Amino acid sequence: MDARFAGFWLYSLSLRQSKFAAPISLQAGQLPHTGRCPENVPTRMGRDEMSKQTISQTLAQFATGLSWEQIPAPVQQRAKLLLIDAVGVAFASTQFDFAQRALAALKHLGAGDSPVIGMPETLALRDAAMLNGMLIHGLDYDDTYLPGSVHLTASCVPTVLGVSAAHGASGEELLVALALGLETAARLGSAGRGGFLRAGFHATSVCGTFGATMAAGRLMKLDAAQLTLAQGAALSMASGTMQPMQDGSWTKRMHPGWAAVSGITAATLAREGYIGPGEAYEGRFGLFTAFLGTHAKEADISSVVNGLGEEWQFPRASVKLFPACHQSHAFFNAAIGIAREHKISIADIDSIRVRIAEPAIPLVCEPLAAKRRPDSSYAAQFSLPYGIACCLTRGRFGLAELEEPSFTDSSLVALAHKVDYEIDANSGFPKFRTGEVIVNMKNGQKLQKREQILPDEPAPAAAILDKFTGTTAPAMPAEGAARIRDMLLGLERLADVRQLTALLSKVRPRAAIEP
Repeated sequence: MDARFAGFWLYSLSLRQSKFAAPISLQAGQLPHTGRCPENVPTRMGRDEMSKQTISQTLAQFATGLSWEQIPAPVQQRAKLLLIDAVGVAFASTQFDFAQRALAALKHLGAGDSPVIGMPETLALRDAAMLNGMLIHGLDYDDTYLPGSVHLTASCVPTVLGVSAAHGASGEELLVALALGLETAARLGSAGRGGFLRAGFHATSVCGTFGATMAAGRLMKLDAAQLTLAQGAALSMASGTMQPMQDGSWTKRMHPGWAAVSGITAATLAREGYIGPGEAYEGRFGLFTAFLGTHAKEADISSVVNGLGEEWQFPRASVKLFPACHQSHAFFNAAIGIAREHKISIADIDSIRVRIAEPAIPLVCEPLAAKRRPDSSYAAQFSLPYGIACCLTRGRFGLAELEEPSFTDSSLVALAHKVDYEIDANSGFPKFRTGEVIVNMKNGQKLQKREQILPDEPAPAAAILDKFTGTTAPAMPAEGAARIRDMLLGLERLADVRQLTALLSKVRPRAAIEP
């Protein structure tokens, strides 16, 4: 493929007679060049202007025109808090066996100089991003953007940490790229209207690939034409099915890291003029058609770009206060509420029934026999029966409940076997996450509580910082955690991100917890 073909491809795309006709074009014979777009691209575009572009081009122009000053202060702050939460969870994951096994495997792929959160070893850039993604998502304790069922930071944070350090970027540049990546993934996930999960795909990985691509491309200083190519390349790398949830296997942990690897790869290819499809999202075999299947008709594709730069979506992401699948959190709140309000004796419980949204059943309820008896920390995180048993018995579900002495506790397993489920016809999924718990006592009393988690109920800053203190405690002294926290809170003032990544790799070793 030569320069003339590349130029013709971009030029012909610009002349397409559809509502997505593209204003971004090059002279025939030109390949995209490294650097920013020469024109003064506006950060906020009118709806008429956006309707004349492909989604890829609209996102690309938004990315190249975005500056730190144009991001509202509350959005800036939320980006930093989500980054803090992701880093803390990554530190917690280093204490578990899956993290050590992943590190051992990736070391076989070759050496590098990219740091890993909470580990003294360095790896090649993409391998470090892969492992950091596993660490952030591995305990399923990372944030979730509920309208799209996307764990946003798990792919974007590894991307921006790795690429920023590799390019000597500033803290401000990292944060702009992070906000861009988070916003892209959030909007793509939300546009799917729950269809990714229903079709069996992990929206975190699929949408995170594009978020990582935009973040990496921004840090590599790609122009709008190159970023358009990069999104096309990312389409061929987006992946991740929900099959691991059927048997508690580990590969779901890989998904966000692989999305980060794919994003870095797609941006790097585009920087050199590698041609990707122009209609990555709305095309005949684009993201929404290919990954949503029969649910594609329910998607709201226009919402990906509507209000871009004016209405920020990612700050709505909920920070988890339980290290478990977000589909379980409303149930945990309900079970804890029942335990506190009624002071029940576990021995007096006859049966427990939960009402749950149908799409969540394969994640936390089925296969029921396995969910009632989790055999690993990961299986415990996706077992609603076990989680309900913990919340009723202990009034909590934390990191301690992921350790073997807890998930093999005979009394908890026995109570989990009393949990059954039915489909909740009024769940409101995916707009809401509801959880109804009904505890039937042996004396005939029925204790019932229903909770609802809204997308616009993210944890307050104080709760996120408290969580960071707890997640980092197993990996480092309190003063070390405080130093990292303070650097992240003032990250926009940091001249070189390598000061941060060097600090993140300084840890005290501890024996890993078995899975």
